[in-house]
Amino acid sequence: MKKNKIIPTITKILVVILISLIAFIGIYVQKTNRMENVIKDYKYNMDLEGRRVLSLKVNDEKETIIKDAEGKKVEEELSDEEISQKGYTKEEIPNNKEEVLTLENYEKSKEIIEKRLKELKVNNYIIRLEEATGTIYLELPEDNNIDHTISNISEVGKFEIQDAETEEVLISNNQLKNADVLYNTDTTGTTVYLSIELNKEGKEKLNEISRTYVKTEVEKEENTPEEQKTEENATEDQKTEETETKTETVEKKISLKIDGSEMLSTSFEDPIENGTIQLSMGQSTSDKETLNDTIEKASTIATLLDKGNLPIKYKLDENKYVATDLTWDVLQKVAIVAGLILVIALIVLILKYKFKGLLASISFIGFIAVCTLIIRYTNVIVTLNSLVSMFIVVLLNYIFNVIILNTLKKEKSINNVIKQSFKEFFIKMIPVVIISIAFSFVSWIPISSFGMTMVWGLAIIALYNIIITRSFLK
Repeated sequence: MKKNKIIPTITKILVVILISLIAFIGIYVQKTNRMENVIKDYKYNMDLEGRRVLSLKVNDEKETIIKDAEGKKVEEELSDEEISQKGYTKEEIPNNKEEVLTLENYEKSKEIIEKRLKELKVNNYIIRLEEATGTIYLELPEDNNIDHTISNISEVGKFEIQDAETEEVLISNNQLKNADVLYNTDTTGTTVYLSIELNKEGKEKLNEISRTYVKTEVEKEENTPEEQKTEENATEDQKTEETETKTETVEKKISLKIDGSEMLSTSFEDPIENGTIQLSMGQSTSDKETLNDTIEKASTIATLLDKGNLPIKYKLDENKYVATDLTWDVLQKVAIVAGLILVIALIVLILKYKFKGLLASISFIGFIAVCTLIIRYTNVIVTLNSLVSMFIVVLLNYIFNVIILNTLKKEKSINNVIKQSFKEFFIKMIPVVIISIAFSFVSWIPISSFGMTMVWGLAIIALYNIIITRSFLK
């Protein structure tokens, strides 16, 4: 090799090594008390990762509520003796009234749960409705966020702004437009806010409420008896009344509730004209663990509100993990065998094509690394079918590299070599490309993942070999 080509070649090799290290090992940074890989993880299908099987049944139980003498709901927990002593009453109310248990509401509940799953970026799931009973059956991929996902889908998501005194509902889910999570960072740390945006009707209503539910000062006249004693009239029991004016602050409050739990009780200092309420979710903090917990809580509420409330209350009846039949030990053995085949194939390439074969082999390893990164960041769900598709892509790239190296024996210009190799290879690949694109649009994940992996793989074969392999062999 000419001396003036040594440094560029070594640089290219180092770049490929760097890409391979990032893809196969990752980039780790310090987060709280542990090291965390910032490279996005794969999204596995249930046939590889296992799955969580759930059943949501219509809640046929009755809820016991305590009311005071004025008929207001009492939030504190009391024994029967304490209820009797305070003159309170206990009522049992069904979680679901008979009139809401309709097929229309069952289907609407299923639709809202699907929207929540998509909002949480859970695309790989199975859901079905038992129309006779309203029971919803779910199969979700087992991952680190599974418990957070379950808590999102099973809650009702009922939003209400009430009169704090009379409990009259002033604004409900019907006036909701959007819910989102916002952040504000200052010198003390980061504060998480739940931002609730109302529609046109809700905006007008909130404007009216914010002008009504305020602190006001009221003047009151009080008569205060006071003993008056004089020399002329020193009757001991004689009293005169003196009128006194006092200023009293009256605060009319609203109560903001989500699923019956009070999130906020306040009055308004200024009118709200933009139709947006921002709720602070706890204190400002710089602790990452606390911040992540707060963000997760706010995100849960935002998801519940954003996609509508369930018309029916459900209870989680079944929640079990079903392991995959294909264990990781088996996959590791398959990976080892595949790795050995790859090493043998690259050795053959080096023995047959010498130094150019070595450069093509180094480039080939970089190709596999780039493929794994693309699969991660394009959200391709890894299934058994996609692993087969990936094996085919690697094999096709090997064949393409052999075509390039064979053409190099006849043609010295690398540009002409690439053109001839592309013509010979990709004309034959046209039927494969068409079938792969068609598979990508199939709703069944095992087929779509196969198609998407193949489409991305063929695209990388074209671009990678034009840019990287061509550069190595130039």
